[in-house]
Amino acid sequence: MSIVEDELVRDAYTGTLFVFCNKAKDKLKILYWDKTGFALWYKRLEKQKFKWPSKLSSQEFELTYQQLDWLLSGYDVLGHEPLHYQSPI
Repeated sequence: MSIVEDELVRDAYTGTLFVFCNKAKDKLKILYWDKTGFALWYKRLEKQKFKWPSKLSSQEFELTYQQLDWLLSGYDVLGHEPLHYQSPI
């Protein structure tokens, strides 16, 4: 919670989803408070990268639920371009 409360200066206990992406842009973590404790959701891409916005004036930005769905589905949140991949199966 230190990053959320200290660096982002946000209240972590509001139910807000906090989304973090690693430098390689192949892993996302989503942290949120669900009234009984903190929950952490993790997604790792096998071959592609998330279309994480790289040219931001701040290290934080807001997403709508639709934009989060697009991000998790492989779309560029700002440009809406799909990732092209082959199913491993």
